[in-house]
Order: sequence, then C-alpha cells, then structure tokens
Amino acid sequence: MKKTLLILLIIFTLNVYSQDKGFGVGVIIGEPTGISLKNWLNTKNAIDAGFSWTLYKPALHIHVDYLWHSYNVFNTKERIPLYYGVGGRIKFGNKDDARIGVRGVIGVDFFVRNAPIDIFIEIAPIFDLIPSTSMSGNGGLGIRYFFN
Repeated sequence: MKKTLLILLIIFTLNVYSQDKGFGVGVIIGEPTGISLKNWLNTKNAIDAGFSWTLYKPALHIHVDYLWHSYNVFNTKERIPLYYGVGGRIKFGNKDDARIGVRGVIGVDFFVRNAPIDIFIEIAPIFDLIPSTSMSGNGGLGIRYFFN
C-alpha cells in the first residue's frame, strides 16, 4: 500500500510541476495590460491568447498566437525556452482607432522549478492591415498558473 501511494504521489507531482502541458491563466503587465492564456499542444508548441486594455488611447486588445519553443538556446540547467510565433490582433478603440493586424511575437519563458508557474517577457511587432496599413507593437512581463 505504501509503495502504491508513493508511486501515485510521484506521478501526480510530475504532472503538477510540468509547465509544458496543460492550460495556463495569468496576467501580463505592459502595453497593453490584461489576462494571458496559454494552452500547450505538445512540449514545443502552444496557443497563446490575451485579453487586455491599454491606457494610452483606451482600447481593448484581443490576440491569439501560435508559438514554437526552443529549449536549447540558453545554456542553463533551468528550463528557459526562447519562444516565437505568429498570430493576429484585434483592437477595439474609438471609431478612429479600431484595428486588425498580423502579430509576430518573440519572448523568453522561465518555468519555476517545483511549481506549476511560468514567468515570461515578450515583445510583439504588429502589422495592422485594417482600416489602413501601419506598424505598432505590444510587449510585457507576465506570470501564469497552469492547470493540468
């Protein structure tokens, strides 16, 4: 019985403390600031989404990105992948500031050891297509808690 309990405890712990799977919810602080969501598809790919608000020219931003993670960029014992991806952004502002665009993103993710948490920093250049073509950008620092 004790052996079975120990095995179950180890299996449960491995699942809880792995941030490269499951669904994460957190916050991102920057331009804009809001809620960050991440759903792992496998150990190298994820879908990232954000619902955020900008104080400069008040507007709601919604973005969705497909991400690739590269774990061998930094020579460290910690799991710190570089990630990059592409997606889209919709910005709901006043009638003169509503926009739809293509987003590129690059960032660094730090998986907190022994906790279902990641801390990340990212920048995202945006090529707005509607109502006219223009360049803009997002960026921020965030933290997420993962549910498996």
